[in-house]
Amino acid sequence: MENKIIKGSKIPNFSLENQHGESISIPEFIQGKSAIIYFYPKDDTPGCTKEACSFRDAYTSFSDAGVKVIGISADSVSSHQKFAEKYDLPFTLLADTKNKVRNLFKVPTTLLGLIPGRVTYVVNSDGIVEEIFNSQFGIQKHIDTALKILKKEN
Repeated sequence: MENKIIKGSKIPNFSLENQHGESISIPEFIQGKSAIIYFYPKDDTPGCTKEACSFRDAYTSFSDAGVKVIGISADSVSSHQKFAEKYDLPFTLLADTKNKVRNLFKVPTTLLGLIPGRVTYVVNSDGIVEEIFNSQFGIQKHIDTALKILKKEN
């Protein structure tokens, strides 16, 4: 059994479809850039919408720092497409419909295992995890801290 991803771990290689139905291979997609990879429970729910819109609102800061933002949930490609269009999300959403990648990262569940966890990974340009935020709340703090970490690296 593989260990869960912790600070200092290299992220696993994986491929999933984005909100446009295109297959995205993470090593090729990131290509030596830093990244925010965040797992969230479900499209278009209050907490997940707030989180996605917070990343949207900070997107220019991430983009200017050369950072890719990637959201992952078990929702379908079409659900991601509607979610991205509805809230004008400029970043990549990946459809992990079988929770394959969530399981690779060993993202925990919440509420007695009923709700997929909300975890954000700050990944440097070498694919190494610099920070992990595991929380249902405090999204803006995650974004601000992630930006500080990644700006130091770039």
